[in-house]
Amino acid sequence: MTVAANAPVELVSFLESLSEPHILCDRDYRILAANKAYRDKWEGQQRIVGRTCYEVSHRYKLPCDQAGESCPLQRSLRSGQRERVVHLHHTPHGERFENIELSPIRDASGEIAYFIEKIDPLPVPRTDEHARGLIGRSPTFMAMMDMVARVAPSDAAVLLQGESGTGKELVASAIHQMSRRTEKPFVAVDCSGLAETLFESELFGHERGAFTGAVTRKIGLIEAASGGTLFLDEVGDIPLSIQVKLLRLLETGTFRRVGSTEVLQADIRVVSATHRPLAEMVEAGSFRQDLFYRLNVFPVFLPPLRERREDIAVLAEALLPRVSNGRKLRLSDEAIRWLRDYSFPGNVRELRNLLERACLLCDSDDIDLRHLPAGASPPLLRSTPISAQNRKSASKLSDRELADIAAGFPGSRKELARHLGMSERTLYRRLGRHENSGDA
Repeated sequence: MTVAANAPVELVSFLESLSEPHILCDRDYRILAANKAYRDKWEGQQRIVGRTCYEVSHRYKLPCDQAGESCPLQRSLRSGQRERVVHLHHTPHGERFENIELSPIRDASGEIAYFIEKIDPLPVPRTDEHARGLIGRSPTFMAMMDMVARVAPSDAAVLLQGESGTGKELVASAIHQMSRRTEKPFVAVDCSGLAETLFESELFGHERGAFTGAVTRKIGLIEAASGGTLFLDEVGDIPLSIQVKLLRLLETGTFRRVGSTEVLQADIRVVSATHRPLAEMVEAGSFRQDLFYRLNVFPVFLPPLRERREDIAVLAEALLPRVSNGRKLRLSDEAIRWLRDYSFPGNVRELRNLLERACLLCDSDDIDLRHLPAGASPPLLRSTPISAQNRKSASKLSDRELADIAAGFPGSRKELARHLGMSERTLYRRLGRHENSGDA
């Protein structure tokens, strides 16, 4: 084992006895020792001892806190306690999310002299992240991943909150993969896609003859998820009549199939998601308060793409091979700048759709402004809610300019009207006026 000359022998011996990857650092981020598990991870790819932790793990020239990330070493110096964060590290196998747990070691005078850092890779397949969009390094994204890593090993109910298209099902799947239930089923339920008359049967199952058309016994999704994770997507759309039965399931861990008196045990972990304001729905009486508290044990907020603009380029580069149908396409610098400036009301889902459309329009190897909505025009829509200044500028648009924006807008007319700060009726009236003017 290679160690620095000033590394305490006792600590080095302790590290070598640990099965997980550990390193020993001083207050200046310098790695003094790395145990066998850490050395095996790097497979002799580079020298470790004597270099800084941020240089090895991040390829930074500055400490993490000076590069826009949360630095556990600096946090530990301030708190005097063990600190834990999730970081995106460079490894011999590519970039990986890793759980970092850093413990301060004090000298005889009581001053912090060293740090032992444990590195625990998060068990989320990197190829799947690239394929479906769970990728980023912005502070808001990493803060979300830190929350995911903290709650995943437990059985606590998780409520994922965020706009449509932010990847709530992907995060729910990541929570499942990081949990002790990873070998068991992950069952997703789209609560907005089930009619009230079918919801109970789909969720709890039914017995033969329970209702007209029930010719055989049916196993519900709760039983299908036994031992694993049940993901309730768009939980705000669950009818009130079903909410009380779902509450009983969460409170007692039991349920009955429709048409049966037999009480069954449910061994599931519940993760739910919504883009709707459940707290406001509770106030309005359209969502049960007791169910809200049962689901909202550990809330996790998924940031919209416009609040993590530094992730847009890396997300686009990762998603492009998935939608290019085997073609080796590149994004021009102008296209990347356009994407970074766009507001993405549809978030990551919309980014993927824009890239897929651009691939179909592109006949060369480079995707540029011609292949993006509104051609070379910079996107007018920046954020929601739209400011008063932008609302005024939108009202001054000519009918033809408005029609050009509508032609390149990827969302619905209702979404366009909201972003422009005008009523949907006014938008349709002006678009109709342009069409009838003969300038279309």
